Amino acid sequence: MADKLTRRQVLNRSMALGCSVAASPLWTPVSLAQTPGENRLVVIILRGGMDAIDVIRPFGDPNYRLARPTLSAGAPRADLDGFFGLHPAFDDLMPLWNKGELAFVHAVATPYRNKRSHFDGQDLLEGGLLAHDAARGGWLNRALQMVPGAQMRTGFGLGQGVQRVLVGAAPVAHWAPDADLSLAPQTLERARRVMSEDPAFAAAFTQAVTLSTGNGDPNRMPEQGKGQAHVNIARYAAEQMRGDTRVVAFSLNGWDTHRDQPLGLARAAAQLTQAILTLRQELGPHVWDKTTIVTMSEFGRTVAENGSKGTDHGTGGAMILAGGAVRGRRVLGTWPGLAEAQLFQRRDLLPTADVRETTAWVLRSTLGINTSDLERSIFPGVQLGSDPGLLL
Repeated sequence: MADKLTRRQVLNRSMALGCSVAASPLWTPVSLAQTPGENRLVVIILRGGMDAIDVIRPFGDPNYRLARPTLSAGAPRADLDGFFGLHPAFDDLMPLWNKGELAFVHAVATPYRNKRSHFDGQDLLEGGLLAHDAARGGWLNRALQMVPGAQMRTGFGLGQGVQRVLVGAAPVAHWAPDADLSLAPQTLERARRVMSEDPAFAAAFTQAVTLSTGNGDPNRMPEQGKGQAHVNIARYAAEQMRGDTRVVAFSLNGWDTHRDQPLGLARAAAQLTQAILTLRQELGPHVWDKTTIVTMSEFGRTVAENGSKGTDHGTGGAMILAGGAVRGRRVLGTWPGLAEAQLFQRRDLLPTADVRETTAWVLRSTLGINTSDLERSIFPGVQLGSDPGLLL
């Protein structure tokens, strides 16, 4: 990849080109990666702290309705296994469940405890470490470093914010759905002439334009600002994965439901559902059958609802697995119970498994990374037990 450009270099060259280029967000990211093999992996970070107990409802636990008299009102329409039911906002995913392409892992968490800070929680989630260490980058980038032949477009980070899970030494590409590079042909040519004086800047500009087109043709400019961002991201991810890209990471916000959780969770669930179903449709059956989608969140939420029809930052959460490669129709994990004495610090769902362990098994199956590298380099401190058989 080209050497990193300084902010001053960017500003100097933008001033030479005029406001039309200077106003274009050339450096806003999305992340993708390209690896050997046919398996595809999509990692979706659910920012804000998804309420696992509301998404995968433990209606078989006698303490569920006692802790949540308002949020538990009305049984979930989708009975998963006689003990858990799926929140009605996810009903559109039930065809995937029925086909064996959807599974859940309950009562999981990172090693992060006690303070329940979004920033610290997300750092540990995306770093995959026992303590925050920015120098070691993200766990997904470390995983790509273990894959022979990985190239820049093997991994893609999608969205407006940096996907920290893909930060590190392995080359990845980035794209943001709202980046507007729809420049007039004369402006585009003038930009190329000015930037040709600096090879590093020219290479970075070409990459930005190429990524914005979605098809590798720097002369074809995409239509911008149309449709919902999460749907655009999913479509773009699918387009890349039909080609050389094998790993995609992006995030979805809106899971911090302190107040009016029924409305907030329904809104967030709609975005996640649309993103998953868009990926399925756009990938087509041949690629979808080789695809694994895994979601994770920085922490769960309190077992008891608060006085604002919401929940506060908690500990134990859940993961969602979707895709044609998933061995579905299962709610995995050891359920700890919701009696007060069974809770973490007498308030949160007690984690009974490490989110990193589940993720490690997904990486082993999708990218072929061996157990010793997973335990020592990618997720230090994790001990992989017996294979849970997450994927086909």
